[in-house]
Amino acid sequence: MVNPAGDSRPNPGAVTRLLARVGAGNQAAFDEVFPLVYAELRRIAGREMRREKPGRTLQTTALVHEAYLRLLKDASLSFENRAHFLGVAARAMREILIEHARARAARKRGGGGVRVTLDDAMASLASPSIDVLALEEALQRLARLDQRHARVVELRYFGGMSVEETAAALDLSPATVKRDWTLARAWLYRELGGSSPAPDV
Repeated sequence: MVNPAGDSRPNPGAVTRLLARVGAGNQAAFDEVFPLVYAELRRIAGREMRREKPGRTLQTTALVHEAYLRLLKDASLSFENRAHFLGVAARAMREILIEHARARAARKRGGGGVRVTLDDAMASLASPSIDVLALEEALQRLARLDQRHARVVELRYFGGMSVEETAAALDLSPATVKRDWTLARAWLYRELGGSSPAPDV
């Protein structure tokens, strides 16, 4: 099912209706959602995998399927719309990659962080690459200070969502998302070793 304009992306209304059925306890509807959002899930997974250093063992397809199975197993989840679903899926992928990163670090004697490359959206954070575990710890600290700012980073950076998609997923105005995104990036810049002072969050 595609948008009437011929866009290859699924009709958001159709996905939202299926997700409402999932929320009502119809788990079979989850299997109908998966093919409709598969391309977008692969896009999110691809972004995540490009940040991983060479030598990773987890592949993009495996990440998509592992995240899907994780969501499928959690019967308590409900999704308001397509953007919300993709945000939750992005979080699941992030958690999976963090688990893999920790497992790899634990196998190394003397540790050494797992490096990831920052894309243009986060280029202002600091250096061209950061430690994925350090980023995760910084995001956890940010969430303790301001949960909303952390969610904006999660959706924008990890989920690859636009300002408008993030606003829809979090029920915020685009202007609020832009402001939160700017403040959160500045805070993370400081936490991850940047030299510029960060605005208060």
